[in-house]
Amino acid sequence: MALTLKKSRGRAAALLVGTFLAGAVGANFLDGRTVTPAYAQNLSEQVPAAASQNAPGFADIVDRVSPAVVSIQVKSRARKQLSSMEGLRGSPFEQFFDDFAERFGQNDMPRQRTPNRRNFSMGQGSGFLISDDGYIVTNGHVVDGADEVTVVMGDGETLDAEVIGVDDKTDLALVKVEHDQKFPFVTFASNETRVGDWVMAVGNPFGLGGSVTAGIVSARGREIGAGPYDDFLQIDAPINRGNSGGPTFNLNGNVVGVNTAIYSPSGGSVGIGFAIPASIAQDVIEDLKDDGNVTRGWLGVQIQPITPEIAESLGRDDVIGALVTDPQSDSPAEKAGVKAGDAIIAVDGEEVEGPRDLARTISTRSPGEEVTLNVWRDGKAIDVKVELGKLTDTVAAKSPTSGRAEPDQQDATETLGMTLAPASEVGIEGDGMAVVEIDPDGPAAQSGIRVGDVILQASGMDVATAADLKDGVETAGNEGRKNVLLKLQSGENTRFVALPVEEERG
Repeated sequence: MALTLKKSRGRAAALLVGTFLAGAVGANFLDGRTVTPAYAQNLSEQVPAAASQNAPGFADIVDRVSPAVVSIQVKSRARKQLSSMEGLRGSPFEQFFDDFAERFGQNDMPRQRTPNRRNFSMGQGSGFLISDDGYIVTNGHVVDGADEVTVVMGDGETLDAEVIGVDDKTDLALVKVEHDQKFPFVTFASNETRVGDWVMAVGNPFGLGGSVTAGIVSARGREIGAGPYDDFLQIDAPINRGNSGGPTFNLNGNVVGVNTAIYSPSGGSVGIGFAIPASIAQDVIEDLKDDGNVTRGWLGVQIQPITPEIAESLGRDDVIGALVTDPQSDSPAEKAGVKAGDAIIAVDGEEVEGPRDLARTISTRSPGEEVTLNVWRDGKAIDVKVELGKLTDTVAAKSPTSGRAEPDQQDATETLGMTLAPASEVGIEGDGMAVVEIDPDGPAAQSGIRVGDVILQASGMDVATAADLKDGVETAGNEGRKNVLLKLQSGENTRFVALPVEEERG
């Protein structure tokens, strides 16, 4: 059975299947002693007082916070199956979503006929009040594209709601309801949630409003391919379709996450759920509350992870940071002097773990804000000050693609397990040496170089001939490197590859 990673909204073609577990009853052990069940006795009185006092209880928290948790019902003429599906293309979870779509169809619940014979889809999710004047947080995929949104309060009262804004990149949304009385509300947690902390989820799974489940934080910083700023909490508190947009609370009654997705083989919870951390949700919601949009800083670079081989070729001992493959034309990074081959290792003194961490860090900054990038260049760290621009869809970095060239053996040179020819002679515009053939067992192929790639630089030096490539390899060897850093052109994109050169140096 194929596993399915899916959004946990209630607008699903839900198959509610009950599984009953039964087992043999044998001897029980308490305090190291065998206890034999006795007839006509109140066995509850035999539970030690210490056991009941030490057991975790959530009733007081539920009583306090549940009035702020609401059910959200939506009605729309046309809905995308999953708003974040596009972000999952090419990710390890793409097949899981495809299996889900094939099994359950495009919409999560059957369409219903209305008197005017228009098709509408009905859906539901969860949310929570964050202010006494009626602002409610939920998931973007719960309300995105909805024609009508209705909120059902904890006491059963139904209110019409207005969608204030939706942020597709984090799958968060803000809606608002009006009333002549003040609303109960909850607040986001200010302290960082730790792995192992107790949490409690409240929501509307399968339309069963007011459901409460509990568990712990299983992991932090999970990337599931849902968007460019993935940084999910993984929780084992059971959440299901309809829990989307609902809150996960800590033992202080503060919201530590917004429930968004589950990982499941059957459509039901198997104890792997994902929630957007409060630290991300709070900033996004405040931005949506301001004008219905989220404004993010823009650096303007294409970046890739730093592998151990690339780190070695750069003269670094660790893989921390993000390698710039190409500063975009007329971007803040290019204007500030950021170059291809730079490794960005910190922003304003805060260490950058990798490309996603850099993207998340920059996204929290405002356009026009000046940041200091700590950059590794030519074997040393330097500071580069950049005034950030404004991120829009038109300036988002392109994903790498691979170009292909027709082989042309004229003036080709075999080296490092690949056959090269000047790019201009095989129909590729620009300078560099094109890879026209490659040994599948050679070091180039093992490093990810493909036919059609164009080698632009080796060890930071331009490559126009095979001799230039050889010079770059020798330079790496003279500097005691085990790898030579190559800059490649792949279609319209550039990337860096660390190529082992120990054998070539003899």
